[in-house]
Parts: sequence; C-alpha cells; structure tokens
Amino acid sequence: MSFAIIQIVSSSLIKKFIRSLIRILLLLSIVLGIPTIIYCFWSSGKQINDGRHDLRRNGMWLQHGWLATDDWLSRNSKDFSHFRSSESIETLSERLNTYGIKYVFPHACPCSHTGNISPVNHAQLEKFLNHIGTETKVIPWVGGVLHEHCTLSDSNWRETFIKSIKNLLDNHPRLAGIQVNIEPLDSGDTDFLLLLDELRVEIGESKMISIAAYPPPTRWQPGIDVHWEEDFYREVSKRVDQVAPMMYDTAIVLEKPYIKLMVQWTKEVLAWSGDTEVLLGIPAYEDQGVGYHRPEVEHIESALKGIHTALSSYEKLPTNYAGIAIYSEWTMNDAKWKQVKTSFSK
Repeated sequence: MSFAIIQIVSSSLIKKFIRSLIRILLLLSIVLGIPTIIYCFWSSGKQINDGRHDLRRNGMWLQHGWLATDDWLSRNSKDFSHFRSSESIETLSERLNTYGIKYVFPHACPCSHTGNISPVNHAQLEKFLNHIGTETKVIPWVGGVLHEHCTLSDSNWRETFIKSIKNLLDNHPRLAGIQVNIEPLDSGDTDFLLLLDELRVEIGESKMISIAAYPPPTRWQPGIDVHWEEDFYREVSKRVDQVAPMMYDTAIVLEKPYIKLMVQWTKEVLAWSGDTEVLLGIPAYEDQGVGYHRPEVEHIESALKGIHTALSSYEKLPTNYAGIAIYSEWTMNDAKWKQVKTSFSK
C-alpha cells in the first residue's frame, strides 16, 4: 500500500473517530443535562411574605448563659454583664416580642449521670422572669445524651431526674413548664414513654411538658438513622402539651430536596401529633464541617419555604399548628432576624 493510500485511510478513520466521539459527547450532555434542567425548573417551595402563617406563638432555644451559675460563666469565659444585666434581658424580650416568640427554651443541659438536671443560678432565674415579660413562657430545656447522661431504663435515674425537675418548677412557680430533649432516642422507646407518664404525675397538669422531637422517616435523609414513626409520635403526643420537631441535621447536599423534605415533615408531624401543639423547628446555625449539617442547604429561608408550601395546602391551618421554633438564639444576627421578618413574620 502506497503512502498516499495510507494517509487517506488514516484520515478517514480519524474523521470517523471524531464523529463518534462528538456523538458520544452530545449523548452524554443530553443525559447528564436533563437532571440539571429538571432541577433548575423544579419549584420545591413557596416564598410567602405576608405573615399569614405567623400566629405569634413561636418558639426559640436560648443559650445556657441566661440561667447559668457564676461558676459556669467563669469556666466558659462568658460575659457576666451580658447575661446578668436587666438591660440585656429586656433587649432580648423586645426582640422576642417583635417576632412573636411566645415560648423560650433556655438551655439547662446536660443532666448528671445520676439524673440531676444542670444547676441554675436561682437569683438570676428570678431576675430573668422579672424582665422577660409576662407574655413569654419560659420552659427550661433539660436532658442530655442517652446512655451518657440519661439512663431511661433505670427507675432510680428517672426518679432523680423527675424530682429535680419538680424542685426547679416548685422553686420558680412562674416557669411555664419543662422541655425534655434526650438524644439519640429511637422510635418506640417505651422507657421514654414511661418517663413522660411519671413526669406528668409528678408535675401535674398545670405545667407544660414540651418535647424536642425527632422528625418522621424519609428517603431524602441519607445516613441519619434516628426518626420517629407515626405510632410513636402519637404515643408521645398523647403524653405532652407541645412537640417541637428538630427539622434539620439532614445531611442533604442540595437545597431543593431539603425544602421538599420540609413540606413532607410539616404535613406528617401536624397529622401525627393529634391535638398537641406543634412548633416546627428550623435551623439558624452554621456548624461548618459537621457532616450532617450544611448551612448552604439548611437555613431559615429554605426551611420556611417548605413550611409555607405545606401550610398553604390546607383550607384552614391545622388547629395544633402554633408556629416555628428557631434553633438557636445564640446563632442569630441582624441578617438572620431580617430573614425571619421578610419570610415569616407579620
């Protein structure tokens, strides 16, 4: 074969290869591009700015310093003047009132391994109650890590835990109740239900029992094992006055699936909680580097889009819906408060 013929054959093969490669690349671009196009046009949530879902009965988790002992403030290098001054508490109260936050959950965790809840500064607690305003219900947040601080199966631990809660409520009768948060807590834990039954007997019907609850099961949340099934939700809700599901820490990497999940969770939690009041917990924190939380995905606006979408599907708002609960006060700044104002508040 002459050199010229070889050149012609080689050129033909190269052209065929290039045409095949172009076809493959075009096919790949179509296949890979379709999901991208679908995602771009997928409307997964509603932005509502008229305050229609703000019933002025919202909640917020507060930092430990507001009720802390002097020793705790010193050990953690906290500013005494910020937490101890009447002006700081009144400034907090004004902010809460502006955004319709009726329930506050000041941190009083973790309990000791024997069951005693974290100590508070009793004089500071009374001062806090004096200046926070009579419209705000103060419900300390107690509990801890299961099998480290909390041993639900141990009757002695439950008795100590419940008595320490009762003592706190007796010493400060203006407290509206207590919020229990034990993590991780699997669905169907009968020892937890027993704890709630025993706690109700001890503190009576006049004080609220609030629960920081886990969200329902979902295929959208990879790698997170703890969810509460419908039956367990109903059993917990029958025993308490308020459920605040923690609707974050999902490990989801894209915002729209998280919004879609918030739609699903909002409907399920409201349906499964019966007549018990529900505050929908939303994220306002930025724990960078933690695998289960991505602040660019889970944030105030994305959470509210999902909640708005779900609530807009009802002719009338469910009677057990009270509002949102923001996690947390110590992560808020002016920009985040503005997001709440724009995306939710009246």
